[in-house]
Amino acid sequence: MTTLIGAPVDPKPIKPVGRRHGVGRLAALLVSPTLLVLGIVVAYPIVSAMRLAFYQRNEGIDPETGVLETGNKFVGIDNFTDMFTGATGARFLNALWNTTSFTIVAVSLEVVLGVLMALVMHKAFKGRALVRASILVPWAVPTAIAGILWRWIFQADGVANDVLPGDPILWTTDGIQAWFAVVVADTWKTAPFIGLLVLAGLQVISNEVYEAAKLDGASPWKTFWSITLPLVKPTLMVAVLFRILDTLRMFDLPYTLIGPGKNSTDTVTILAFEEAVKFTKYGPASAYAIFLFVYVAVVAFVFVKLLGADVVGARTGRNR
Repeated sequence: MTTLIGAPVDPKPIKPVGRRHGVGRLAALLVSPTLLVLGIVVAYPIVSAMRLAFYQRNEGIDPETGVLETGNKFVGIDNFTDMFTGATGARFLNALWNTTSFTIVAVSLEVVLGVLMALVMHKAFKGRALVRASILVPWAVPTAIAGILWRWIFQADGVANDVLPGDPILWTTDGIQAWFAVVVADTWKTAPFIGLLVLAGLQVISNEVYEAAKLDGASPWKTFWSITLPLVKPTLMVAVLFRILDTLRMFDLPYTLIGPGKNSTDTVTILAFEEAVKFTKYGPASAYAIFLFVYVAVVAFVFVKLLGADVVGARTGRNR
């Protein structure tokens, strides 16, 4: 084929635009059922809760008109300001403190025990399968059932008081002992989850790395801090993030183990549940839920921001 001298030549080939658009339409069509379900079960409840947070239940006689009023009344941000003022504010701040303290202490203990569990499950020894199954059993138990189980253990005549010396402790009554009981039960329940994820990270580490460290004369403690921990850090951080977000939303364990209305174990989710179910005050309950939603989102953002790209499995030096 010949071309005229001096005629402009387009160096870019013509791309098949129609096929690319067809693939995009097919992808959108396949994803649309999932997006529809997510919109119904996730987006709509969030939007509805945000709307209810600015309303209060209005039932009674208006003193000015003498007319019986029913339904919801728009109150602006009163539901949010009431959380920090008066008796309601004191109870909310106490619940927020319990939620935060549960998260810090329980997750810290779970990280230590979970890493130890992963190291034990990773070792090759006779009966390892039985040990792995025994360690993972608590994670398989439903949280509500675990709460009832530990309630039996912490009864006045339960196993805990039989094992511990001294006078019996009333674990399930209001007090620091109830807070401690929830921490123990939550650690027992969810430390295997961190151990399972860390075990997955340990199994991808090549044995050649440990053999090289052994040839260099590194001690087991030095090997753990210089090789094992840095290599499982991305997996461990993801596990910690999941546990932080889950513990901030803790409800069923303290509710079944200790019960509602206890200052030492009330959480924000328990307050929201009581306002909605016990008192049918959906406006304040939605305000609690929205506050917790924002609180969890901020904690997750700060966690990811502080730890950088390791949480999402990237490498900080990839652009160098």
